[in-house]
Amino acid sequence: MEKKASKITRSAGWLTALSLLSVLTGCSASQKPAASASPQPSAIATATPLPSTSPSPSVTPSPSAKPTPTPDPWAGWTLDDKIGQLIIAGIDGTTVTDQTRELITKYHLGGILLYKPNVTSTKQLVALTNEIKMTNRVNKQPLWLGADEEGGRVTRLPDELVKTPTSQAIGQSGKLQLARDTGALLGKEMAAYGFNMDFAPVLDVNSNPKNPVIGDRSFGAKPALVSDFGVGMMKGIQGTHVVPVVKHFPGHGDTSVDSHVGLPVVQNDLTRLRQFELVPFAKAIAEGADSVMVAHILLPKIDPNSPASMSSIIMTDLLRKEMKFQGVIMTDDLTMGAITEHQDIGDAAVQSVLAGANQVMAGHGAENVIRVFQALHAAVDKGTLPVDVLNERLSQIVQLKRKYALQNNEVPVPDLTAFNKEAQRIASAVHNK
Repeated sequence: MEKKASKITRSAGWLTALSLLSVLTGCSASQKPAASASPQPSAIATATPLPSTSPSPSVTPSPSAKPTPTPDPWAGWTLDDKIGQLIIAGIDGTTVTDQTRELITKYHLGGILLYKPNVTSTKQLVALTNEIKMTNRVNKQPLWLGADEEGGRVTRLPDELVKTPTSQAIGQSGKLQLARDTGALLGKEMAAYGFNMDFAPVLDVNSNPKNPVIGDRSFGAKPALVSDFGVGMMKGIQGTHVVPVVKHFPGHGDTSVDSHVGLPVVQNDLTRLRQFELVPFAKAIAEGADSVMVAHILLPKIDPNSPASMSSIIMTDLLRKEMKFQGVIMTDDLTMGAITEHQDIGDAAVQSVLAGANQVMAGHGAENVIRVFQALHAAVDKGTLPVDVLNERLSQIVQLKRKYALQNNEVPVPDLTAFNKEAQRIASAVHNK
């Protein structure tokens, strides 16, 4: 399998897939909304400067001049500071408990994700996100504060909000503008509650009718349709200054096992992926995707030894090198059965980072978060995880946080009137074909 890995290139098959995509999508080009500008980089008072990517002017030093030492971009950062940034954690409860406070301040988390049990009402959720950010002010970087807000049945925001239609219904409407409008609405709602990251849109092509986990979360069964509508939603979210995380790379649509309870095995090879599952991800990357979530699925014809979320063949050779993705790679939740039924969560986290992930997710159980932190720390101490690799992963995280100008700022309790009116308009437009 190592020989196969070294041969992953931008092959004719991949070029054929992209050519096919352009033909398939050409007929709908006139329907596409104009692209909005991506958020511009800006400085954060709490951020530690990274090396400039601009070339330095050429200066001939005088004979007596001493070379200027290169500043250490991580001066003032402890190993704990660095490792914490690689972890996105779930928390228990609807307030900041002592346990949550310890996770933030002692383990220096890079992000927190919330689930439906963390949410009871608008006022409660705003109080929670504000307190999380106030607690995090002692750390080097603001937190990612995210949730799975896909629209349809996958929603974490309070029930006072009118829910948007499913991605499947939006795709079936044939109205591309509605995908972008839905993304913009989801992003505005997330920002109003204090979030800065949305684990959406779903770019999986729903090709397997027996799939127990994707279904109407997908825009449809055709790569071209999923590409157009998925990127439309991604752009809508980006335009609200919330980071969209496209998922579940390299494609969770052709599975018959739910990765929350077991490890799906997909017998597709690279040729099939390049022509089908990867097409929406390729378009998203070309259109400026900021972050990609990698699935817990095993593809034996590509890497028989590791699921995608722990595979260097898939994350480094395919996603980074072949597809030229330069943003933040994160794993799906490592506490899912696809991982915990097969190996120690700490070992899985180390393998994921070594394979190419910037951030690993531990969505349930403080003990799992701490185990991941300790395992990564031990790997650096032993030299298993080299410091230069750690710094590289960290650099891409900090760069994206800078791009979106993250801050530990509080938000007021939002008025939901305009949000609900827009959700109703979108639902009406989706169903009136």
